[in-house]
Amino acid sequence: MFQPRLLLPAAVVAALILPRLAAAAVTAEKTDRGVVVKVDGQLFAEYRTDVNGQPILWPIIGPTGRPVTRAYPMADDVANEKHDHPHHRSLWFTHGDVNGLSFWHKEKTEHQEFLRIASGQQALVATRNDWLAPDGKRVMEDKRTLTFGTDADARWIDFDIMLTATDGPVKFGDTKEGTFGVRVAGTMKVDAKPGGRIVTSEGKTDKAAWGKAAPWVDYHGPIDGKTVGIAIFNHPSSFRFPTYWHVRTYGLFAANPFGLHDFVRKGADGSFVLEKNESMPLRYRVYIHAGDEKEGKVAEAYARYAEIAK
Repeated sequence: MFQPRLLLPAAVVAALILPRLAAAAVTAEKTDRGVVVKVDGQLFAEYRTDVNGQPILWPIIGPTGRPVTRAYPMADDVANEKHDHPHHRSLWFTHGDVNGLSFWHKEKTEHQEFLRIASGQQALVATRNDWLAPDGKRVMEDKRTLTFGTDADARWIDFDIMLTATDGPVKFGDTKEGTFGVRVAGTMKVDAKPGGRIVTSEGKTDKAAWGKAAPWVDYHGPIDGKTVGIAIFNHPSSFRFPTYWHVRTYGLFAANPFGLHDFVRKGADGSFVLEKNESMPLRYRVYIHAGDEKEGKVAEAYARYAEIAK
């Protein structure tokens, strides 16, 4: 007897045949020196509350399972790393002129408390920090929320900062020394052999990317024989979007909305004053991917990020 075939939609067939992919568990666990973030039990990143007076993220493990930022000065025995600029600590947030003080180089940002630590399909770490003058007086406060996520081929960290002038006016001076910084792994930098590449959303590359404004920049290069990229996205709701980029071929990679005198032209003034009790938002995503900016679909990832309401 003839039996008619049941024709199912392709999407239903795929759902029946292909295994369901469970979302990765991203966990955040408090320790005596900060918070450790893991993906399915494997280290992703560690938020350290005090490394020479600054909270930082180190190490940060990319999708290939290898660290993607420089280990020095936290460790000094890693091959292919240049021991320069000891204030470049993996991933950090400071500025080189805050009421005349250089938090980029030496002043202290003191961790005060964890406001929230959460795990799930994404992990969240929220903190409150005081920026201190050499005499211990508070200059201002920041509240930062770090959100850690992952998909099949990439990992990402949202870094949302709210700066508040808690104790009086705060002037962010015009200097290239800032502000949201990453120091890429030694083999990724453009100056290494075989070396990496810097590419901006506006098509600028390598040295031509320095001092330019752009919604995103990608820095990619080899780590243990595989190309890995770190892109930094600037959210449209962030102060002075699109930001300027203090990105160097020796491995420094920083978003800086204040350095117009160096980046744009002599005589420009990128300084900004927050009056007492006023706040300023700075919002970034660090997107860590396999391959170059095209293989990593960085432009598409940025478009999705830019649509998120902040």
